[in-house]
Amino acid sequence: MEKLIKRIQAREKQLELSGNVNTELEDTLNSLEKALPEMEELFHYYGSEQWYNDREQELPDDVNAGVLSEDLIYDQITQLRDSAYRMLEMATDILKNRI
Repeated sequence: MEKLIKRIQAREKQLELSGNVNTELEDTLNSLEKALPEMEELFHYYGSEQWYNDREQELPDDVNAGVLSEDLIYDQITQLRDSAYRMLEMATDILKNRI
């Protein structure tokens, strides 16, 4: 009976973990889906003629202009691309091997 109880308790913890992770994943995917149009607009701005023109302008010192740097948007693009590949690989593994 003790083995049964320990097994059931272990599975209960796994069930709770699974539920929490699935909820977090769903929330994250919803946030990403909602943000993608804004992100896409930013990514298309990067390297555009407008972006180059904006870089030539003198801005007041109190204006944040990280968007005009060469690295910050590129790093965001790279991070999103890497995450998308990782999601694809994990989704494939889950569908083929785990459930």
